[in-house]
Amino acid sequence: QVQLVESGGGLVQAGGSLRLSCAASGRTFTSYAMGWFRQAPGKEREFVAAISRSGGSAYTADYVKGRFTISRDNAKNTVYLQMNSLKPEDTAVYCCAARYSGSYYLESEYDYWGRGTQVTVSS
Repeated sequence: QVQLVESGGGLVQAGGSLRLSCAASGRTFTSYAMGWFRQAPGKEREFVAAISRSGGSAYTADYVKGRFTISRDNAKNTVYLQMNSLKPEDTAVYCCAARYSGSYYLESEYDYWGRGTQVTVSS
């Protein structure tokens, strides 16, 4: 089992920044690639960003590319999502997830999920 706990969400004005953190416990953190997904009210959950086990490879969705950056600190068992130039359409619950194998952009490939943290961007 892997337990994931997100933090860092909140209310921010458009153009502002937030850094989300996801702390992992349980099985070896470096055994898992990590991802961030988000779900806005009335919408399906969507892929935001993913990072490989070592942190050497990272992927971001086109709609956040250039604004969001995923990173991880394996010594701290933590993955981060730096969000800059936030827009009202970024408002959502952001969840981190751990994946042992499979495609990075498919939520069905992820084995463990956190409960999420709310991000609200005001205009």
